[in-house]
Amino acid sequence: MSTQSQVGFSYSQTLEVRDHCLCLHAQRAARALSRRFDEAFRPFGLTSGQFSILVSLNRRESPTIGSVSSLLAMDRTTLTAALKPLEREGYVVTTIDAQDRRAKRLQLTPAGKALLDRAGPVWQQVHAAIEAAAPSVAFDILRAGLATVAHTCAAA
Repeated sequence: MSTQSQVGFSYSQTLEVRDHCLCLHAQRAARALSRRFDEAFRPFGLTSGQFSILVSLNRRESPTIGSVSSLLAMDRTTLTAALKPLEREGYVVTTIDAQDRRAKRLQLTPAGKALLDRAGPVWQQVHAAIEAAAPSVAFDILRAGLATVAHTCAAA
């Protein structure tokens, strides 16, 4: 009878992933945060993702789809699909760039700006409540660390 080394993913490896995997921990936190903000934005007919898109469009100059997809770490097709309901509701318009006809620009409409004006204070309240509920977390350091991880992963 020959002895074979164990093949496959061991239980100890499962525990290592559970306890150390950055992706798992980031996903869990992101899902919990998304649920919290989704609930807060429900009265506005928005999701947390849609709120992030609206915020990303709140600029002096209309951004390109490429710059917004980069900011939100979304591929262009996912962003385009996510924009559809916001366009249907009249919150966002897509136009062709005047200097580069291949590029599309995104713009908040007055209705989109008004929605952002109403939802913004709710974001501030929920955000403050989350930070107050976890006083031991150095949120500025956490944000900086997450930005570094996102940049590092995007560059890889």
